[in-house]
Amino acid sequence: MSNNLYDVAYDLEKALRESEDFKALKQLYDEVNADESASKMFENFRNIQLSLQQKQMMGEEITEEEVAQAQKSVQLVQQHEKISQLMAAEQRLSTVVTELNKIIMKPLEEMYGAQ
Repeated sequence: MSNNLYDVAYDLEKALRESEDFKALKQLYDEVNADESASKMFENFRNIQLSLQQKQMMGEEITEEEVAQAQKSVQLVQQHEKISQLMAAEQRLSTVVTELNKIIMKPLEEMYGAQ
């Protein structure tokens, strides 16, 4: 039975890769990376985001300066059309993955009760 679950998981991975949401995300990602300035701007944004997430996970305080830097970075990427579209596509795919996770976890939630 467990091998069957893995087969289903790989089928789900394939379906995700073939979905319109993933294809749109991949196309936008490629377009952003093909534009040197957009690519650098996006990489900087992601690095700031990752750094703040790591600090948060380690329980470290995020300074006002870091918050201001993050806000400036967000404003910059939101003003860039392709990056903004990429971020919207990421959000759409993230929503799909979250919904799939809810479906997958439903048997456990039913057994233990949603808390």
